[in-house]
Amino acid sequence: MLRVLLPVDGSEESLRATDHLIRQAGLLRTPLEVHLLNVQVALRQGVSSFVASEQVESYHREEGEKALAKARAKLDAAGVNYQTHITVGEEPGAVIARYAEENKCEQLVMGTRGLGSVAGALLGSVTTQAISLVKVPVLLVK
Repeated sequence: MLRVLLPVDGSEESLRATDHLIRQAGLLRTPLEVHLLNVQVALRQGVSSFVASEQVESYHREEGEKALAKARAKLDAAGVNYQTHITVGEEPGAVIARYAEENKCEQLVMGTRGLGSVAGALLGSVTTQAISLVKVPVLLVK
């Protein structure tokens, strides 16, 4: 079984990566174990002074579910099994790399740009950070 990490943020680029993974799943002889991951950027520390931690957790969960919704619908329609995960972190690229290592993912499939506020010259900043930190093969979908 091939363990694949598919980070999504709800962007068109992450949905194209989802579509590509679905096409590839049909061609592989090995079944896939897909980990669908959304990384929510942690709110500034001052927010916790004004908002209860339960509300912050609920906010991240709701936003994560929104970001995952279209990718989940595509995977469901294609009959591809997956697990969803929503995490929170300061640096999404680093969180993606850590998740891949901790969950023994064998491949990372992701779009080249996402919804991040700062974009690299050719790739999105999250993508750039993730590929520099991850220790497994990376498939970038344009």
